[in-house]
Amino acid sequence: MSYKDFIAEPNRSCAIVAHRGAWHGAPENSLASIEKAIAVGADIVEIDVRKSADGELFLMHDDTLLRMAGIDRDAETFTMAELQAITLREDNGGEHRATTDQRIPTLKQVFETIRGRIFADLDLKDRGLFSEVAVCAREMGVASSVDLKTTVMTREDLAWVRAQHIEGVPFMAMAHFTAAGIHETLSLLSEIRPFMCELRFDQLNTIANNQQLFRDANMAIWFNTLDMAASGEWIDTRALTEPDAIWGRLMDAGISTIQTDEPAALRAYIEARKAAQNPVATRVAG
Repeated sequence: MSYKDFIAEPNRSCAIVAHRGAWHGAPENSLASIEKAIAVGADIVEIDVRKSADGELFLMHDDTLLRMAGIDRDAETFTMAELQAITLREDNGGEHRATTDQRIPTLKQVFETIRGRIFADLDLKDRGLFSEVAVCAREMGVASSVDLKTTVMTREDLAWVRAQHIEGVPFMAMAHFTAAGIHETLSLLSEIRPFMCELRFDQLNTIANNQQLFRDANMAIWFNTLDMAASGEWIDTRALTEPDAIWGRLMDAGISTIQTDEPAALRAYIEARKAAQNPVATRVAG
């Protein structure tokens, strides 16, 4: 099944996105964190893509290697051979984290790992790499299993996306929705018809009260519950103790894809929620 077909499936459960891989127990953005994301039942893995000094695409979130490897130097000033000689710190890094045997992977290594096993959201640290990454995805045979994304809030954003050569790779828009501007934003997005939108909102009701508009646009809704300011009150830390109040309310509002640093906990919650909503089917299946 392709990524777009999976997202478009009307009866699927909320899709789980493992942010930088399932990094509790494996370095973020490593092959091990991707394997762990697959093992805990994530549907999508979010990874960060950069370009080395000698032109290879590789995974790293930060500008420097300080947090993940203790090296205070811009990651993109290294050659790929130099990058792969560096070992990564465990989990999400920091000076208190131990060093592991995991190395910085190339994007090609990642594509080999995910093929037919999990979908991937490609967060390019330089969106100028759009066309190059799309070429790599097509050559590696994973074009229908990954997405490319950028913010689309203006006509200039729209024109930029249209100028990229990403044929065969699904495009996901990133946008901010307000009660006053939702129709204008959806009208703009309708011109490029993204299969999904990674969104922020002024208040949850802006999304909940307009679910049919998103359905009519054939555009699934993605939200991040990461512990960061942009998530507002809708964060993983709260979800771990109040899952119904965070993950549950988001799902009820029509959000069908959630990016989290707690993919195993979200998987457990989705399964428990499904069982509670359909206890007869659960007993029969058991």
